[in-house]
Amino acid sequence: MLAERILTLMRMLSFVAFSLLVASPLLAQTPKVSAAAPPPDVAAPPADAMKSPSGLYSKVITPGTGKTHPGRSDIVTVHYTGWKTDGSMFDSSVLRGKPASFPLDRVIAGWTEGVQLMVEGEKRRLWIPEALAYQGKREPKGMLVFDVELISIANVTAPPDVKAVPADAKKTASGLAYKVIKPGAGGRHPSASSTVTVHYTGWTTDGKMFDSSVARGMPATFGLSDVIKGWTEGVQLMTTGEKMRFWIPQELAYGGKQAPYGMLVFDVELIDIK
Repeated sequence: MLAERILTLMRMLSFVAFSLLVASPLLAQTPKVSAAAPPPDVAAPPADAMKSPSGLYSKVITPGTGKTHPGRSDIVTVHYTGWKTDGSMFDSSVLRGKPASFPLDRVIAGWTEGVQLMVEGEKRRLWIPEALAYQGKREPKGMLVFDVELISIANVTAPPDVKAVPADAKKTASGLAYKVIKPGAGGRHPSASSTVTVHYTGWTTDGKMFDSSVARGMPATFGLSDVIKGWTEGVQLMTTGEKMRFWIPQELAYGGKQAPYGMLVFDVELIDIK
């Protein structure tokens, strides 16, 4: 009886081993493709790529679902991978596992132009000539190829009243001016010692954006006692969910001791109070 069981077990093991041997070639036929693998047309733009007057080539890989295109000063959130024409990958947000956010007018000319052709949800391949990339001044040199997926668009163009305090803004005794952009839902105000979480964008009065948590794609958290005086005073006027615009005179900002100088304008959304 024991001998028969051993024989049966040996037959079963032999069948399993044979099955695995047969399956091995089949498994070998479906290797995993890395996100870093270069596209087959990385060496040169294909015939069906669209060429712009600047020399930029592009091709839609996946159509988008959005209806609007970003402007050159909008903040976009994208996933991307970049290759040189020899197929070597030099950068990838996909491999880092985190999308990138930035204003379109702060990147190479080929990106500024190419991403404006896109809508949200679209994936496009860009062939960017050196003149629209790093112009041979730094690595990577030569034509660069990017696969770009446009995830979202955030418009942070300077508000029309950025140059001066408008007539409908309120003023405090210190000289801080403010205006409610969106009412809040909370009833509690932070104190000067509170820790708050906010989204914000800051401009100088000539309309130049100098800082933005929106652009970074991540809210900022800090103690109200650790920031410029205009922020300490202004954010205490807010409730959770509220969005305000502040005109902060230089003496309540950096006092002329460091850039940015002069009056600063901030749009601030209060997300949380701790």
